[in-house]
Amino acid sequence: MQIIGVLVCIGGVGILLASDYITGTNQFEPLDAVKGDLFALLGATFYGFSNITEEFFVSKRPLYEVVGMMGLFGMIINGVQAGIFDRTSFQNATWDSAVGGYLTGYTLALALFYSMGPLIFRMGSAVFLNISLLTTNFWGVCIGTQVFGYEIHYLYPIAFVCIILGQVVYFLGKKTWGDAFKPWLGKNQEKGSNGIGTARRRAENPGTIV
Repeated sequence: MQIIGVLVCIGGVGILLASDYITGTNQFEPLDAVKGDLFALLGATFYGFSNITEEFFVSKRPLYEVVGMMGLFGMIINGVQAGIFDRTSFQNATWDSAVGGYLTGYTLALALFYSMGPLIFRMGSAVFLNISLLTTNFWGVCIGTQVFGYEIHYLYPIAFVCIILGQVVYFLGKKTWGDAFKPWLGKNQEKGSNGIGTARRRAENPGTIV
């Protein structure tokens, strides 16, 4: 059931791509489409691995430890990358109060996302988060209709419904604790943390919501 649900979600994404092609949303001719697609697939693969790894760590360790290490090493790695690849962009950028406000809002949004993400990985799973993120394209277009004057193609609502149906089918195939139960933590989750959102916490404290 879970595999079928994931496939239905992917089918919804295919409909989204088809609607973009029909409406000509991607107006710029790519210099190397194959290379771009391969980089996109590689990036998505690494993103999936990062989510799976984070799910593994938060199931075993305290949230503050995982989030703290992500922030520390993320700052170092991204700083090095920016210093190598984005020096020209920093030098040519326009720095004013408006840009500072956008950067501040963006940073706060990401801080909230990555602070709440570990709870999602505990209560659900990396798969749960990833298939839920498939709806972001639809919400982006909805906002774009107000900000950039986009028009919603009739395939967009169909794709959105397919993705939601895929998520419903996915959850129909779950066990008692759903994705909160982590197979690598043992039958009674004894190898894992008993922190917020874990199946072990629910088992040891019946009736607990998180």
